[in-house]
Parts: sequence; C-alpha cells; structure tokens
Amino acid sequence: MAEIAACPGHPASTKPRRRLPAAEREQQIVEAAAQFFAEHGLGGQTRELARELGITHSAIFRYFPSKDALLDRVYEHVYVKRWNPAWTGLVRDRSQPLSSRIIRFYTEYTEQIFDFVWVRIFVFSGLKGYDIAPRYLATIRERVIHPICAEVRADLGLPDPDTIPLTEREIEAAWAMHGKVFYLAIRKFVYGWPIPQNLSQTISDDVTSFLEGSRFIFRDSVRSAGHS
Repeated sequence: MAEIAACPGHPASTKPRRRLPAAEREQQIVEAAAQFFAEHGLGGQTRELARELGITHSAIFRYFPSKDALLDRVYEHVYVKRWNPAWTGLVRDRSQPLSSRIIRFYTEYTEQIFDFVWVRIFVFSGLKGYDIAPRYLATIRERVIHPICAEVRADLGLPDPDTIPLTEREIEAAWAMHGKVFYLAIRKFVYGWPIPQNLSQTISDDVTSFLEGSRFIFRDSVRSAGHS
C-alpha cells in the first residue's frame, strides 16, 4: 500500500518518495512529530502531521498504535536521550567544590535543554495535561533536586537525609534555583524575549545566590526538623 499522499493542487507525482526501511521511517515520524508538536502544541492532529510528512494518516498508525504512543516516543527522543547519566555523579563528586559541581551541571544541562522543541513541548504538555512535564519533573526531583540538597547538607556539616529527611524549605530552595535557570529558556522560546548572552555568568550568579541563601535556610530548617 502506498504511503505517499498526492500534494493538494498537484497531480500525483511521477517520482514517488523513496520507500524507507521501517526503522528509518519510524524515526523520521518521531523527529517530525517533535517539531510539529513544538510548533502547534500537543493538541495538534496527527492527520496534519501526516500531511506535513507527505504520508497517509494510516501510515503513522502502522508504527504507533495511538497518539499517546507517539508522544511517548517523542518523550524518549527529546528528553530521555538528552539526559546525561553522569550528571548525578557530577553533583555528588565531593572531590570538587560544591559550587563548581552545580555550576558545571547547569552549564552542561542548559546546553541540552535550551532548544525550541525541548522547551515548547514541555510547556505545551503542562497546559494540555499530558504527562511529559510531570514525568520529567519527577526525574529532576530525584536526580537533581534531592542530590543537590543532600550535598548542601554535607557541605554545611548537617545531618544527611537518611538521618533527618529533607524538608520542604530545603527542597523548595533548590527548585527555586532550578526554576531561575529554566525561566531563561521560557523567556527565549516561549516569550521570544532576549536572554543574557553570557549564560555562564548568569548560571554562576544563580548558583552563588542559592548557596549563600542555603546557609541560613538549610541550617534553620534542619534545626527545626530535628526538634520536631
């Protein structure tokens, strides 16, 4: 069965698109879907996606049984593949100063996420109730926020989270730093507003602000938790 639909307003092409191997066609659909949903939102119709790809609508569903299945693959392609497993180890590497570790993490992290497709799909998923944003935020919580909080405690000589669980204040302080970094991406790819050219300096300033504030927040929060 042909996968190629004739272009509107043009006779059927005498040079049909080359048939791709199944794995290559599947990857092509995933990459096109990521761009499509970033531009049109996650409410965009797969029929329109098929039209942009120049394939029949049914061709998409030969590879993906549902739109949700396609979005799962988009999540893997856009988010999972860009995650560096070494980042958590970097945050926990106490052979380096804590500030250096966190700055290096966010420098490398922003190089991966400051991307039109990454940012806009993330925002659209939250607005439309898809689980892409919550799923990713759970990863950030476990692999970034909690490890950073644990390392701040160690740096300040405070009890580790196994002794006194992390408090809401500590976790929110780390989220606030993370949110400041991510907001730069929102400004650029959602609002279309300028961001600093020297992101390294901005990241360094954000991390420094967090660490300076954490001296009081973490000590006071742990003291209160230990007396509760």
